[in-house]
Amino acid sequence: MTNKYLITGGAGFIGSNYAHRLLARGEDVTIFDNLSRPGSEKNIQWLQTDFGRDAFNLVKGDVRNSEALEQAVQDKQVIIHLAAQVAVTTSVVDPREDFEINAGGTFNTLEAARKTGEQPILLYASTNKVFGGMEDIRVREEETRYAYIDHPMGIAESYPLDFHSPYGCSKGSGDQYMRDYYRIYGLRTVVFRQSCIYGPRQFGVEDQGWLAWFAIAARQGRTITIYGDGKQVRDVLYVTDLMDAYDSAVENIDHSAGEIFNVGGGPQNTISVWREFAPLLEEKIGKHIPTDQADWRPGDQKIYVSDIRKAKKLLNWQPKVSVDEGISNLVDWVTKID
Repeated sequence: MTNKYLITGGAGFIGSNYAHRLLARGEDVTIFDNLSRPGSEKNIQWLQTDFGRDAFNLVKGDVRNSEALEQAVQDKQVIIHLAAQVAVTTSVVDPREDFEINAGGTFNTLEAARKTGEQPILLYASTNKVFGGMEDIRVREEETRYAYIDHPMGIAESYPLDFHSPYGCSKGSGDQYMRDYYRIYGLRTVVFRQSCIYGPRQFGVEDQGWLAWFAIAARQGRTITIYGDGKQVRDVLYVTDLMDAYDSAVENIDHSAGEIFNVGGGPQNTISVWREFAPLLEEKIGKHIPTDQADWRPGDQKIYVSDIRKAKKLLNWQPKVSVDEGISNLVDWVTKID
């Protein structure tokens, strides 16, 4: 049966990839996006080229506009809320705008969904930054990376929240509003605390989307700035694996509604930000990459790895794309956009 989907931020990296998947299988898709992010118009053109200009409904709107959202959610069975201000550094420079987009925009989306009276499914892209800097976690420094001493399976959903940075506060506010709208109003919300998602259509910039940014900058011969010592570890998740989790949450909404999932590559798909990524990237692009060094950024975790066992259990989901395969795919796409 065809579902009517609304994707806020649907012209972005994750949104356009998910829209492409939905359109390919015949779903009814509306993209709600203000087209402000670099690459968003290219992503819309990509979708129109593959499926035709009339294959989906494009609403140029802003999640800060509650009336526009209320119109867009009408008759939608599934809402994927991806629209956001996405960078910690930007949130530090302009915390008010960050709050208005992330916290206010998420509240507007929830209210619009609630007011329909139709109980649509609502998936929310949260972030591992809701756990803050995690300074209390015991970490071991190794030659090329940091490693957990006490969390071999990664960080579980039950780990205490600590909204470090304006971005952490604004996204964390949305995270908790989503959970409470399920408890108070019965709205079928699902929260994904996402780690580093990467893949094609990611027009990364220096302060967000680091895997894609490094690949793009390397191809263009730019000098890359490394913040901290480059040993920071992240579990990375290829975008198709994330979309599988979204699909599973929708298909199994009786089990996923009201739940929060830490979603990333897990312990099997980790890489250090530069000490391990640099040799791999240089091998794939075939040249040395020049770098500069800078101080650590606010709230930058030495290591973050998701404990994905809850998602495996409730969603019957696990990552399929390895780090090596995923980065090869990313570099191939970057090469084509040069």
